[in-house]
Amino acid sequence: MHKDPHKDPAATAAALLPLVGGAANVISVAHCMTRLRLGLTDRTRVADAALRALPGVLGVVEDGDSYQVVLGPGVVGRVTEAFEALLAAGGGGAADAPAVPVDGGGGTADALALRGAALRARQKERNATPLKTALRRVANIFVPLIPALIGCGIVAGIAGLLTNLGWLPGVTPALAALSSAFMALIAVFVGHNTAKEFGGTPVLGGAVAAVVVYPGVAKVTAFGAALAPGQGGVLGALAAALLGCQVEKWCRARLPGTLDVLLTPTLTVLVSGLVTLYVLMYAAGEVATAIGTAADWLLTTTGALAGLILGGLFLPLVMLGLHQALIPIHTTLIEQQGHTVLLPILAMAGAGQVGAAAAVYVRLRHDTTLRTTIRSALPAGLLGVGEPLIYGVSLPLGRPFLTACVGGAAGGAFVGLFAMLGTGVGATAIGPSGWALFPLLAGGGGWAATAGVYGGGLLTGYVVGFAATYFFGLGDGADRAVCDSGEHEPRPADRPGPRPASPR
Repeated sequence: MHKDPHKDPAATAAALLPLVGGAANVISVAHCMTRLRLGLTDRTRVADAALRALPGVLGVVEDGDSYQVVLGPGVVGRVTEAFEALLAAGGGGAADAPAVPVDGGGGTADALALRGAALRARQKERNATPLKTALRRVANIFVPLIPALIGCGIVAGIAGLLTNLGWLPGVTPALAALSSAFMALIAVFVGHNTAKEFGGTPVLGGAVAAVVVYPGVAKVTAFGAALAPGQGGVLGALAAALLGCQVEKWCRARLPGTLDVLLTPTLTVLVSGLVTLYVLMYAAGEVATAIGTAADWLLTTTGALAGLILGGLFLPLVMLGLHQALIPIHTTLIEQQGHTVLLPILAMAGAGQVGAAAAVYVRLRHDTTLRTTIRSALPAGLLGVGEPLIYGVSLPLGRPFLTACVGGAAGGAFVGLFAMLGTGVGATAIGPSGWALFPLLAGGGGWAATAGVYGGGLLTGYVVGFAATYFFGLGDGADRAVCDSGEHEPRPADRPGPRPASPR
């Protein structure tokens, strides 16, 4: 019996390792807010059924060459740390890895390694479309920044609340400094991560991007006007670091080793920095301003319609991985305005998902396995972790996924309508949603009004998602089929026998 992953992440990591093929099958380890992301040599060595049934595992997602185990916020970081420690110690558990099917060519380690590499290369080639590759790289740059955005956002919320109440006047300036410092230097972190992702030297990427936020740029004139510190923001930092990577690679390919040590970093900073000052900061500043203006216009002019579309389409965007393109937009809005007005609307998709799952729970009274899955996944869904409900309930059933989108659209329209009426809702950080977003809310009408609008949107999403699923999401035939079989997802042909336990 496995222990609670929250209490013993080491036990969870030890249970996971043999189920993904052992240490020899793991070539990379990373994590985001909710998922342990693994690069595997041979996908066929994963024991999917046993892994999905492992206590603490909320679901499994495959995205290109990444095998992702959904563990939930907070716990994923501790399990990842324990998992990496096991790998560093030699893994253990590799002997317990599931048997590997071999195509008649022998089962030696070399043969298996070659076979796994070939499988991984074919999978990577199928998924390496330019759009997917670009979005994956954008995520790799910005996702590591999310914990700092969350922490600073909550501190900013506390500082604002204390200021409005007039409490602890000697402490609020310190809290404001703590919450603002990261955002003042976020360009440096973006530059560092960009260079790391694109094969440059991370510290050079940070150095080139640092010019964007350096106060002395106010003395520089570009396009007939003095530059402002921070002009271009994260977009300018991203462009500067990308240029720096290209300059650095060009230099390293042409300079001998004795000169490379001195000239490559010098030319990287000099050339990329000058282009950033005289071109990129101005251009990125114009783009960033346009993004802020467009977001404000969209919600104040067509708020209800925009909310309807954004809230209704966000779940499909997540399924396709296209939601990653929104990360720089959120970050730009937070940097410009102190909050992003898009995230609370997009969070309504999770509310529709919760309402749809509740309707499935009520309708399919005889499917005890499915109802157990919903009971265990609903608390996470209420806190904005939607993967268990998506992959364990609505997506396998089909139509409830669509009716969940209807609920999200209704919630988004509710929040968008109030934006048109002058009570806009924003979030000071990205990452959390659902009830977990309440501490990060911000808006011109004060926290109480902002929280009221956001709460009303969640309630609308719950109710409409429930009603749409209850009346239209499960036809009588589908209802009987699911109830009679006790199943709610297709069973792959290569997995005969009883259906494995649902993800929790």
